[in-house]
Amino acid sequence: MEPQVGSILEGRVTSITKFGAFVALEGGRSGLVHISEIANTFVNDVHDFLQEGQTVKVLVLSTENGKINLSIKKALPPEQRPAPRAPRPAGASAPRPAPRPGQSRPFARASQQPIPPSGDQSFEDKLKQFLSSSEGKMADLNRSIDGKRGGGRRRR
Repeated sequence: MEPQVGSILEGRVTSITKFGAFVALEGGRSGLVHISEIANTFVNDVHDFLQEGQTVKVLVLSTENGKINLSIKKALPPEQRPAPRAPRPAGASAPRPAPRPGQSRPFARASQQPIPPSGDQSFEDKLKQFLSSSEGKMADLNRSIDGKRGGGRRRR
C-alpha cells in the first residue's frame, strides 16, 4: 500500500549517504529523507544528526514513480520548529534607524510620500511606485554629486 502524502509515519534509518538517509517504512517500503529535510539547521554531514538503525518520525512529502520523499524536520511539532524569518530582498541592507527630532536625513526629499501598505496593490502598481521613487532618488543623488565632480576647465 502506498503511503499517503502528508501522513506522519515511523521508520528506521537503513543507510546514510552524503545527500540524505534512506528510511524503511512499514509494509516493506523505503523512502529518502534528503539532507535539506533532516533538521531545521544547516546539515553538513548527515551522520551528525542520524545513525543507521535509529527510529525516526517522518512526514511523507510526495510519492512518484515508486519513490517516496520524506521529511524529518516537517514531522516535528510546530513548537519545536523555529519561526521562519521573512526573506530580505536581494541587495537589501539592514533597516536604518529613524532620525532623531531635529536631525535631517541625507538625500531625503521633502516631497517624499509615505509608502502605503502593499497588501492591496497589484504587482504593476508596486513596480510603478518603485520606479517613480527610484528615479526621484537618483535625480537627488546626481544633483548633489554634480557640484563635487569638478568637471569644468581649470584657469591658468
